[in-house]
Amino acid sequence: MTYLTKPRLHHPTLERNRVGHTRRDYEGKISTLCAGCGHDSISAAIIQACWELDIEPHRVAKLSGIGCSSKTPDYFLGASHGFNSVHGRMPSVLTGAYLANRELIYLGVSGDGDSASIGLGQFAHIMRRGVNMTYIVENNGVYGLTKGQFSATADKGSKSKKGARNADSPVDMVSLALQLGATYVGRSFSGDKAQLVPLIKGALAHRGAAFLDVISPCVTFNNHAGSTRSYDFVREHNEAVSRIDFITPKSEITADFAPGECIDVEQHDGTVLRLRKLHADYDPCDRVAAMAQVQALQTRGEIATGLLYVADEEAEMHDALNTARVPLNALDESELCPGIDVLDKINVGLR
Repeated sequence: MTYLTKPRLHHPTLERNRVGHTRRDYEGKISTLCAGCGHDSISAAIIQACWELDIEPHRVAKLSGIGCSSKTPDYFLGASHGFNSVHGRMPSVLTGAYLANRELIYLGVSGDGDSASIGLGQFAHIMRRGVNMTYIVENNGVYGLTKGQFSATADKGSKSKKGARNADSPVDMVSLALQLGATYVGRSFSGDKAQLVPLIKGALAHRGAAFLDVISPCVTFNNHAGSTRSYDFVREHNEAVSRIDFITPKSEITADFAPGECIDVEQHDGTVLRLRKLHADYDPCDRVAAMAQVQALQTRGEIATGLLYVADEEAEMHDALNTARVPLNALDESELCPGIDVLDKINVGLR
């Protein structure tokens, strides 16, 4: 169903940005995610950020892996370049594309299963290499496409749809990004548009590896045990000739709170997220202090949101490798294959 396109109808009074585009020009196809999914809120925030930054959609390359989160690039920036890679391997594809053409704006969209489990090694290397990109993890703590198993970011002691308790410690993507050398690190909540849009704008404008961990509630795996109207009960007592899923629509969860404030956000299944927005005078330029802040709040059961760390003085990948500034697809055959004499000179220089 992801092939469904939106009607190309634009009201003549829609506001346009400095490059002549309305917000509708940054949209994609109709989302087929569950109604109320936090991932759709993140897509809307990306659309808003790109529109406000006056980015031409064709200058963006969006890449993803596998999962509910990796479906979302189809729902924004329909006129941009796109590549849906295999599970956990999006960072390698993004790195290769960036090495071939540094002139595009690279946006990697992944999930907690895609990046914190099978793709954890790939995540580590793209962060430490300083690839100039924005890397967004849409973090819901479950494998949404395979019926809600715990992901590697699920909190220890959390309860699944089936009632099982998670006995494993969670992987904290923000702490990993800080340790691995990312130069722009932030965390937000999908329903906090006032905070999320500026964080995405800052990440897109940043030169270097920018990482955003966005907590995004899953609305599907929250049917309570014992209900005679739950999906599980119906399937156990029904002789079906085919398996058709229906997800009860839910309302989007939003949050609006001041810097320095801590609030409890109740999710659809009754569990609570305790979000602490960084204080207005918080200094995001100290990597060690950022790591300490994250850990200190975690011990109190709180999740830090906001721009945790930013550094502008560090070199990104092309600077470190001293590569050509011209995209590879703009070079002619004589430049790409200069001949044996040039190759011999290069080899002599490496001895």
